Amino acid sequence: MKVLVTGGAGYIGSTICNALKDHGHVPVILDSLVTGPEAFTRGHIFYQGDIGNEVFVQKVFSEHPDIFATIHCAALIVVPESVEKPYEYYHENVVKSMQFFYQISKLGYPRIVFSSSAAIYDVVPGFMVTEESPLKPTSPYARTKYMMEMVLQDFSAAYNLKGIALRYFNPIGADPQMRTGMHIEKPSHILGKLVDVALGNLPQFNITGTDWPTRDGTGIRDYIHVWDLALAHVRAVEKFDVVIDADADSDVPYVVINLGTGNGVTVCEMVDAFERVNGETIKRAEKPPRPGDVAGAYANADKARELLGWEAGLSIDQGISDALKWGEKRNQVLNFG
Repeated sequence: MKVLVTGGAGYIGSTICNALKDHGHVPVILDSLVTGPEAFTRGHIFYQGDIGNEVFVQKVFSEHPDIFATIHCAALIVVPESVEKPYEYYHENVVKSMQFFYQISKLGYPRIVFSSSAAIYDVVPGFMVTEESPLKPTSPYARTKYMMEMVLQDFSAAYNLKGIALRYFNPIGADPQMRTGMHIEKPSHILGKLVDVALGNLPQFNITGTDWPTRDGTGIRDYIHVWDLALAHVRAVEKFDVVIDADADSDVPYVVINLGTGNGVTVCEMVDAFERVNGETIKRAEKPPRPGDVAGAYANADKARELLGWEAGLSIDQGISDALKWGEKRNQVLNFG
């Protein structure tokens, strides 16, 4: 089947495109390249443009009328930056996405798989969250994801749309074939920073927050290999109609699914794992939490197993190993110099 992937030149979007292609599907990438590199679009059908441009979006669908579903990954994603630039985040992630969803409903392409985030969850006792756990997004980035879930649900009730919102936990690693990986030159996420320390690009790893109510005081997360995440999207488009129909109790064709490993790992435990895989110690420093940081959460992934027939299969060690391999190859692929 043919699948439109907005933001398909990004870290997760490009990996999804590789997974789709490996499973016999045809990804069509729509990306503005504001953050994603053109190198990740090679070998795929690619349109450079903005999801908020109605003429451009119309062109993509008119040239590919056989698109089965849309995977919507296009978004700005850096939490601290969203605190500094809330206008840009609400405009790019909410306003443009809302316009885009409404347009494709009018064009007659109702199936949307939406990239949401576990950042919308409130902190709960024990830190494990199900899809029914309370929500409390604490940063502009997280609130844009929360808002777009509500928009997609309301649009699915009112218009010709059906939505599956996939709540990502914390992606790590790279495409195991090293076709794509984290492309940001100075990444803000934990594994990217650890790799940069290991490669000598940063002097130390800062542990931001050591007084959280976790077993060692550092934040707790659910680190999922980006390839596992990508494979879940393949399942979501392949089983889209079955998943929507499975929620028989709802009058709205809209389903939320967590994508995680089901295991909570603290920041200190992640650093320990990195040192084990890399074979060298990392210089650490304790720092205050960053704007928008929370204690964290990890996934109950039962619903993904039940509806998608999917569960995470790759270990944290594999994710770290692939991130290290990609770190050595990234400059060559992306011509950072």
